[in-house]
Amino acid sequence: MEYRELGRTGWKVSSIGLGTWAMGSSWGAVDSSEALAALNRALDLGVNFFDTADVYGSEPLLGQLRRERREPFYIATKLGVRINPDPKAYTRENITAFVEESLRNLGTETIDLMQLHVPPIEVYNPETFGILDDLVAQGKIRHYGVSVERIAEAQKAIEYPGVQSVQIIFNIFRQRPAEDIFPEAKRRRVGIIARVPLASGMLTGKMTRATTFAPDDHRNYNRDGQAFDRGETFSGVDFEIGLQTVEELRPLVPPGATMAQMALRWILMFEDVTCAIAGARRPAQAEDNIHAADLPPLSDSTIETIRALYDRHIRAQVHDSW
Repeated sequence: MEYRELGRTGWKVSSIGLGTWAMGSSWGAVDSSEALAALNRALDLGVNFFDTADVYGSEPLLGQLRRERREPFYIATKLGVRINPDPKAYTRENITAFVEESLRNLGTETIDLMQLHVPPIEVYNPETFGILDDLVAQGKIRHYGVSVERIAEAQKAIEYPGVQSVQIIFNIFRQRPAEDIFPEAKRRRVGIIARVPLASGMLTGKMTRATTFAPDDHRNYNRDGQAFDRGETFSGVDFEIGLQTVEELRPLVPPGATMAQMALRWILMFEDVTCAIAGARRPAQAEDNIHAADLPPLSDSTIETIRALYDRHIRAQVHDSW
């Protein structure tokens, strides 16, 4: 496993982390014992960065993992979705209450990394970050960052000196952050956490036109943004176009690797990315994702072909939308 610096925290975090959205909400039924086994397997293989949120339902699982394992690792959680999109609701009282709830769920006295969870851009203001600074001073949180939908939100957030990380959708289908946020984040020493790295599973190469999803899976009910931002589901890419592009990506997969591993290795080719938080609900999924860090660098020709496919099929759909 490769380890990279996260912002100015002094932490070295695994380049492949584990995202736990799929262990809780919006992805269909979850077997909690299997999810816990996936967390343990990830830790066994060197993962030391786990991402959750107060609304995922997976904070208690990570709290259990911390109680049962001796190895040190970092937990990043999030707050704010329940009051989104009202910027006036991001009060000291509400933010503090969310932090206290996450502390209880995680069974800890201090949260490693607390992230504002895709709030409206108006929330990025001195008052909000002042509240987070106070919570750091009180020992409730060690560091804070943001999870964003749009480039403009990331650009605004990193103007504030206390922001240690930006979590943003970055994958083969969403390439704009490399152009419009990575250089300034690097200059300010802000960590980049690549979320939705497999485009809701599309970039695993396992989906077909016949693939179906449970009624409570966002890949069924949010394809056009009916429940939350459309970019969260298949990275905003039309399902049919995504499948077509995946077929053209398939010949690029290195021998002995999976498409998911290639897609994750592509993200790690960008040195400005600190960590890609790949989701998993089963140990085998976690193991497959983690081995992406073991792949050799992708060739220049592969990188060029991936860029060409993005330009041909995907760019017009997503590049200027987020």
